[in-house]
Amino acid sequence: MAWSKTHKPQTREAIVTAAAELFTQLGYERVGIDDVMAAAGLTRGAFYAHFASKSALYAEAITVAAMRARDHVLQHAPVAPSSRDVAERYLSRERAEGQENSCPLAFLATDIHQRDDQVRDAYARVFKGFVSNIARADNLDEQSDKALQAAVLMVGGLAVARALTDDPISDRVLAVCKQAIANLASD
Repeated sequence: MAWSKTHKPQTREAIVTAAAELFTQLGYERVGIDDVMAAAGLTRGAFYAHFASKSALYAEAITVAAMRARDHVLQHAPVAPSSRDVAERYLSRERAEGQENSCPLAFLATDIHQRDDQVRDAYARVFKGFVSNIARADNLDEQSDKALQAAVLMVGGLAVARALTDDPISDRVLAVCKQAIANLASD
């Protein structure tokens, strides 16, 4: 019996979705192809029908993870959220603990520099898109230093908050970043 025309795209989507979750939770080194395929409910043999390498999957998974994190942040946001609104949702204790859709910008920042150009390019595209979204939210030029500063505060703040084992200082990091973004928006 032949597969339906939707089988291959659905299978690819399942692989990328599983990879996005695993990579943002565990990082590149701790996730193998077998792990991804098991999480997708597939066998290892199906992997190479969709991807040339683990690195190619990683590059695509970064984009998917970023879109999922963005959608989660904006789920209950105002129709036209400001950078303050985004920061309030993005810089959360739940996200820092990995309980909410993990953002690959923050959770994979220290890993990306070790990867090939395809992965680094995907990360750069996601980051530039993040900055552009912040600029649009605050009616700023896409090259705005304020939008770039807000993006760096969000990504860096979340990465540091996640790395800390001390909840009170971690919570302060999140709060200080939110306040700095509010100050940027009011300047």
